[in-house]
Amino acid sequence: MKRFTQSLTVMGTVTESDLANASFSVKAQSGDSFEAYVTAQTSFQVLTNLDSLSTDRVLDPMDHGSPASGLVKKYVNQGQLLVVQGVYQLNDENSRFDARTVYLLSSVKDNFLFEETHWWITQTARLADQWLDSLFGDRRTYAVDDWVALYHTNLNILGMRVENNVQECAVLSRLIYGLSAAFLIVGEDRYRQAAESAVRFQRDAFRSLSHDGTYCFWAFGRRKGLYGTELLVPSQSGDDTGSIPLYEQIYAIAGLANYYRISQDWEVLQDIRRSVRAFNAFFLDEKRENDPVFLGNGGYFSHIDYVTMRPDRNQNPNNNLKKNWNSVGDHIPAYLINLLLSLDPQPIGGREDLTEITETAREMLEQVTTLILDKFPDPDPKVPYVNERFFADWEPDHTYAWQQNRAVVGHNFKIAWNLTRVANYYETLAASAGRPSAPGLRPNTDLEKKHQALADRCMLLANKLGKSMTDIGIDTIRGGCFDCVERNPSNGMPIEFTWLNTKDFWQQEQAILAYLILFGHTDDNLYLDMARRTEAFWNIFFLDREHKGMYFRVSENGLPIVQGGYEVRGGHSDASGYHCFELNYLAHIYNRAYISLANNTDPSFCLHFRPKNDCGLRSINVLPDFFAPGMVQIQQVTINGIPRPHEDPNYFQVQLSEGDLGCCVDVTFRAVSKTARTPASVNGEKT
Repeated sequence: MKRFTQSLTVMGTVTESDLANASFSVKAQSGDSFEAYVTAQTSFQVLTNLDSLSTDRVLDPMDHGSPASGLVKKYVNQGQLLVVQGVYQLNDENSRFDARTVYLLSSVKDNFLFEETHWWITQTARLADQWLDSLFGDRRTYAVDDWVALYHTNLNILGMRVENNVQECAVLSRLIYGLSAAFLIVGEDRYRQAAESAVRFQRDAFRSLSHDGTYCFWAFGRRKGLYGTELLVPSQSGDDTGSIPLYEQIYAIAGLANYYRISQDWEVLQDIRRSVRAFNAFFLDEKRENDPVFLGNGGYFSHIDYVTMRPDRNQNPNNNLKKNWNSVGDHIPAYLINLLLSLDPQPIGGREDLTEITETAREMLEQVTTLILDKFPDPDPKVPYVNERFFADWEPDHTYAWQQNRAVVGHNFKIAWNLTRVANYYETLAASAGRPSAPGLRPNTDLEKKHQALADRCMLLANKLGKSMTDIGIDTIRGGCFDCVERNPSNGMPIEFTWLNTKDFWQQEQAILAYLILFGHTDDNLYLDMARRTEAFWNIFFLDREHKGMYFRVSENGLPIVQGGYEVRGGHSDASGYHCFELNYLAHIYNRAYISLANNTDPSFCLHFRPKNDCGLRSINVLPDFFAPGMVQIQQVTINGIPRPHEDPNYFQVQLSEGDLGCCVDVTFRAVSKTARTPASVNGEKT
């Protein structure tokens, strides 16, 4: 090629530097090496957070010759991971890569700012503050009326409302999830207050109870008009229009479940219980006599008709008798894990018997986990991606609308991440079953084997997906996770992109969390390296520092795409305060629990709870996520600023008195190295 030029981003490790030529070599994950040339115009930047504060504290070596050579000597160290943006040129046999911006991940070699104690807390606080300021201005207390009047699903890149005046229920719930997660790790009561009033708004505006109060469905949204508000019952979104899609119902309670963790609000739990009953009564494919539709094949149908409430009468026939990842697997991260964290083991006291909802959540977790393991992997070993859509009998559906025979890379990472979480849960149950529950009793070895076998199966698939997505789902030159690809490439290349090789923010989240938790479970340094690379790509390219938000989509080189609907902040397609806050919360606790032991940083972190005055409980569960037995311990409990004794650091149920209700409950945790863990204690069982 002659006079070919292209902008290029390269993420890699410095292998050598050449001060005489003011250049350095970078080896990408692919194994390819690029020699980057530095000029006086090259900018070196140390990673900044959403607060935009400078973090450049690189010491100047003083004796640096020419300006360009001085930049190389000051900023470039052999073995460090960095990112270079520049211009790549080809002319006949000659090539050159001129660096224009070089991103360092810390001022100190081998350090990573996103692994420090404050990084994700700061990012969370700036996101939450900006979201609330955009919606409510200078308000610092929030009422239902504020949400009714001022909440908008769709905001522009500045955080201001757009012409679309629909308020979507599932999107609101996702923001409630985010505000609750922000309170959990930041402890700022403003976020809890906002979540509480938003919950009241959701229940008031969108909740629809059955005639006998048994079931709860959630309307799609509300359209505000000049002379009133129209309730939109069926979905108004794309292929789901005119139906009740299960994933919207699932995400309608995602925020409620996370808010319940911090509040123990018994009315909220009742709505969760009613919603779960509706899932199992109307969407679950269990055997029904004399009904040719419900044959007992298991799993959940993806859509039902809002008139007949059946899965075979949808206005869009493409949605009849279908099952998919969202209708089966999304139960796990959206609400089941948070629900079980709150209910298992069953708290002491309370206004109601929690046995039924706890057992239901346990059964659903085992059911959907087993279905993922049995049905989603492709039987062809040459296809590394899972199947995502199915007919009623679990035959893969490769004809559905936009998806056809395509894979969403982020969904494969999401399955790897969540199966590892579930494996932690079942390993804990196995450890508990493997010990006598009381003196003189024998351990339940059959239950121990069952739980451990399920945990092992989860890790087998999680590891397989983690490794295969590393090979084909990650941009090995630039970094970042790809979007949609053909499951069976026909272009003679390892990857065939369905559209462009762009990268979406929510898929980066799934990759980051998958790599962090896989490293925590396996100690495989491949996952540690990939966690750092994906965290680096996120923090360099997806943070909108000017507007204190994040970009939905970036180009292959990391440039933000802010047209064609991708400039919307909020909106139906995930950019709604859910995935970014979920990432911040879990990346924070995963870095403290898993990575701190590898990089010798502080392994402690704190979570914040505030059980409601009228919840009636005498204990709350505080386990941060599904961790393997003994991985974290409680270091300290503080209630209203006063330290409270907590006898067993491996027991994650904090005892309360009546006077503690309505107070701030702050719990400090500490990661434990594998050599220091004691097999005698697991969550939910006092030693």
